Amino acid sequence: MDSFTQIALGIAVAEVCAGKKLKNKTFLYGAILGTLPDLDVVVGMLLNPVDAVLIHRGISHSLFLFLFLSPFLGSIISKIEKYKISFLQATNMVFWCLFTHVLLDIFTSWGTQVLWPIEHRFAFKTIFVIDPLYTVPLVVFLILVWKSKDLIKRKNYAIRSLLFSSCYLLLSCFLKLFALSQFEKALVEQNITYQEIIVKPTAFNLILWNANVSTSKNYLLADYSFFDTQPISFKTYSKNKNLESKLRQNSDFEKLKIASEGWYIISEKNKILYFNDLRFGLLNTDATNPQFAFSYQFTKKNGKLIATEAPKSTRDGKRLLKKIFIRLKGN
Repeated sequence: MDSFTQIALGIAVAEVCAGKKLKNKTFLYGAILGTLPDLDVVVGMLLNPVDAVLIHRGISHSLFLFLFLSPFLGSIISKIEKYKISFLQATNMVFWCLFTHVLLDIFTSWGTQVLWPIEHRFAFKTIFVIDPLYTVPLVVFLILVWKSKDLIKRKNYAIRSLLFSSCYLLLSCFLKLFALSQFEKALVEQNITYQEIIVKPTAFNLILWNANVSTSKNYLLADYSFFDTQPISFKTYSKNKNLESKLRQNSDFEKLKIASEGWYIISEKNKILYFNDLRFGLLNTDATNPQFAFSYQFTKKNGKLIATEAPKSTRDGKRLLKKIFIRLKGN
């Protein structure tokens, strides 16, 4: 989830765990602890783009790391506060601020290695990485927490913020199941045989959903809005397995395959090969040369093909948001 939302969530959790002891200092500790796991992004800036993708939401989001890190940071916080908060209370606050960060990330489309060193990445794919309807209520309740001098009211506001945001996540799960049923129904009605399907929300909403469908030779992509009146239409994109032979034994390609969880297309434009991650949507709908939100181009460096993130312009993002807004209204 985006950093601002994680800060808000961290503050709410810190307030519930230690508001009576720390008062408004929960805003400081909650903000720091709520964003701490995402320091892997800073580490990634020192690495090449592909390795940065692989480490994101890896060890820094591991439950096992939190079990060791929580008492260490809890001890430091307890000493900084001159034991106004006990070691156990501080440790409890640290653990839940870190762990709720990871729990929220799991609901997004980007896989999270919560059980690292186990390689499996968990992703419920029920909420976009930025969702105002999740974040704004959190912030509103936190404003009430900040203004209130009554410790009981402060805690109640914080609890309400967590209950409201949790209910929204639960709603996202039910909406995803309904959207999934609509996509599966359309596939059956159109006599399409498929191997696998993933469904996820589009940017900033839970109304318009996107499906990636894998068949033996192609990927099918489709959108579904709860306001749609027309049948779901699937667009076909070749898996282009023939192009993969040009990247055989390329280390960056193998890493990107892992990062994309196998949902990718190799395309070629102007003799340049592109690795397109299907999970985060299209910037254009050109069936011959599709451009995806997460795309990497392979260029030669010292006689070796190296993957770098494909350039995007602000117009691409604006065009994508405009397309989403139009589709939200239904077809």
